[in-house]
Amino acid sequence: MTDFFDALETRSPAEREAAQMAALPGQLAHAKANSAAFADILRDIDVASIDNRAALTRIPVTRKSELLERQKAKREHDAFGGFSALVRGPAMSRIFASPGPIYEPEGTTRDYWRAGRALFAAGFRAGELVHNSFSYHMTPGAFILESGAHAVGCTVFPAGTGQTEQQLEAMVDLKPDAYTGTPSFLRILLEKAKEGGVDIRCLSKASVGGEACPPSLTAWFKEQGVNVYQTYATADLGLVAYETTAREGLVLDEGVIVEIVRPGTGTPVPDGEVGELVVTSLNPAYPLIRFGTGDLSAILSGACPTGRTAPRIKGWMGRADQTTKIKGMFVHPSQVAEITRRFPQVQKARLVVNGEMANDRMCLLVETTDTTDGLRAQLEAAVRDVTKLRGEIQVVSPGSLPNDGKVIEDARSYQ
Repeated sequence: MTDFFDALETRSPAEREAAQMAALPGQLAHAKANSAAFADILRDIDVASIDNRAALTRIPVTRKSELLERQKAKREHDAFGGFSALVRGPAMSRIFASPGPIYEPEGTTRDYWRAGRALFAAGFRAGELVHNSFSYHMTPGAFILESGAHAVGCTVFPAGTGQTEQQLEAMVDLKPDAYTGTPSFLRILLEKAKEGGVDIRCLSKASVGGEACPPSLTAWFKEQGVNVYQTYATADLGLVAYETTAREGLVLDEGVIVEIVRPGTGTPVPDGEVGELVVTSLNPAYPLIRFGTGDLSAILSGACPTGRTAPRIKGWMGRADQTTKIKGMFVHPSQVAEITRRFPQVQKARLVVNGEMANDRMCLLVETTDTTDGLRAQLEAAVRDVTKLRGEIQVVSPGSLPNDGKVIEDARSYQ
């Protein structure tokens, strides 16, 4: 029995990077030719020249809010807003709806969402039964994991959500080896089973997602006899990253190119710094290019101890959209980025909002070695110009701001 889903997981980092960058121009050309949205977004881009990460940054980030806006604008004629390269018919097996609503297509290729890799890393094997408690209603979560289980060679019981007693009864009768679903529902099942004296010790492993699963909860599951691993997938992109038995971050999937950018911008940050996760999908059916997930994470150094050589991310670290309202005005991370972009001597900035409600005060903390009054005055003017609000400036030493991805910190008292 191999320890890896396929040979792609153990190729050298240089080989992987070369293969992905070689595939990138073709994927961009395909998106430009077959997706009306990307025909517009890439209109002035020479896609043949986008064959490295530096060149990739010339393409603007498309965030989920923009995808929703395009879908709403085109809804009468195209529910996907021009992003899908598929059309209804034999090549499109299903259409899903996520909150918004945002509509996503499903293609017909085997393991379309690429979740098999994550389940294999979690210990799922051919011939096992998977109890799938993700929702089968409108959203693709259940289908993402079901298709991955089938790719591994598992049989699936489509449990869906709710009806705890009936689910436990099915577990007793069918004796599943593994669980897929949210960690919170798995905890409910285990607690209800314990309370009722129901034996579901058949369950030994799980792939969870959809919400945070902190180490303390993972440890609790282990005490109950279930090894739980996190899967990071989205309705738009499919699998992005997955946890392994090493439990040292999440390994990136082979079918995506991931960047970590400063929130509110498309500018990549150094490895190790927290920023927004931006993903370019190599899926020809739904070719999302530089798609801003809105999630914060950071690249970890080194390779996974399991032998998988793809880069790793730290995991979900919060949301990048830190938009807040100050004195009745919305202030966005992109505005903070615009202010700092005007001053090359500023290395990093963080806008902190303090005060009681209706008495807001904001202070822009900037990392720089320039402590002159002239820079402070220019920064104050830039804050007024960009946000239409007055703010104080506080100069701090380089490297002193927290590495947590926050561009706007709301420290107001709401009591």
